[in-house]
Amino acid sequence: MDQLIKDRYNDAILQEAMRRYGITNKQIHSLDAFESFIYEFERDSQAYVLRIAHSVRRSESLVLGEVDWINYLAEGGVSVAKAILSESGKLVEGIEDQWGGIFLVTAFVKAQGQAPWDLWTPKLYESYGELIGRIHTLSKSYQPNQVDWKRPDWNDDLFEFVERYLPASESIAKQKYQDICNHVKTLAKNRDSYGLTHQDAHGNNLFVDEMGQITLFDFDECAYNWFINDIAVVLFYIVQDAEDWRAFTQEFMSHFLRGYIQACPLDFTWLREIPNFLKIREIELYAVMYRDFDVNNIDDEWCARFMHNRKFRIENNLPYIDFDFESLSTQI
Repeated sequence: MDQLIKDRYNDAILQEAMRRYGITNKQIHSLDAFESFIYEFERDSQAYVLRIAHSVRRSESLVLGEVDWINYLAEGGVSVAKAILSESGKLVEGIEDQWGGIFLVTAFVKAQGQAPWDLWTPKLYESYGELIGRIHTLSKSYQPNQVDWKRPDWNDDLFEFVERYLPASESIAKQKYQDICNHVKTLAKNRDSYGLTHQDAHGNNLFVDEMGQITLFDFDECAYNWFINDIAVVLFYIVQDAEDWRAFTQEFMSHFLRGYIQACPLDFTWLREIPNFLKIREIELYAVMYRDFDVNNIDDEWCARFMHNRKFRIENNLPYIDFDFESLSTQI
C-alpha cells in the first residue's frame, strides 16, 4: 500500500466510514489487505466487506464505474460480490482526509464459501470458465450509467508498472514489454473480442461455496481489454502450483474453455495470442516485485519462486508456459 495512504489514514476515518454504513464497533473486524483497508462486518446475519480506498489510487468516478459494472453483472445473473448502498443511499462514500484527498468507502456482500485451492476439480474448472464467459457476454452490452464512470483501457497510465518500477538495469525487460504491447495494439478490437474485463480473476479473488458455486470479487483492476487476456490471466496464476505445467495446461484449459464457450462464443484464432498476454502479465508482475520487495532478499515463498530465473527467462524470450495453445481448438 502507498505510504501516503497509510500516513493519512486514522481511526477517525474508520469511525466515519462505519457511521455512514450503520456499523457498530462490535460488528466489524479488519482483514488482510494489499492496496486498501479492508474490514468484514455482519448485519442481520449477513456478512459484508467494507473497503476504504483513497483517491490517490482511483478517482471517485473510477470507483463508481467499478461498482456500477459489478452490480450490472449481478443483475445479469453472474455470481459476483454485489456492492450495497450506504445509509444515505450511495454506492460510494467520500471522506476528506484533511490533506486535499478523499478516502472512498464502498461495501459489498461477502462472497460465500472459501478459497478454491483445495477444491479444484475438472467440473469446477468448467464452472470457472463458464463464469468468465458469462461476464464477457454481458460486457458486450454494457454501458456505464454515466459517461465519466467509464473504466480505463488496459494501457492507461493507471496500470503502468514496468517503466515506473523496473530500474534502469532492466532495460531489456522494458524493451521486451514494449515490443509485446506494440504487437497486441495491432489486434482487432470489436464487440466480440474487446470489452470491460476483470483483469485479475485468479483464485485469490474468488470463493467457492458448498454447492460448488464460484463467486468472484475484487474488481479494482477492471479495465477494457481483449477478452482473451482474462483467460490468460486465469491460467497464469492457476498453473503456478502444478508440477508439470504443460500437462496441467492441457487438462485445465480443455475444461475451462469447454465451460467458457457454453456462455460466450470464442473464435479459436485468439488462442494463439495467449502466450503474448501471459508474457505481458509476467513482465508486469516482475516489475511489481521490484516495487514491493528487495528482489535479492525476498522472504515470501510464492514471490521468491516466481522470481527464480525470471530475469533470464524474460531476456531470452522463453515462454511463460511452453505449450501449443492453438491445439486446444481440436480438443474442446
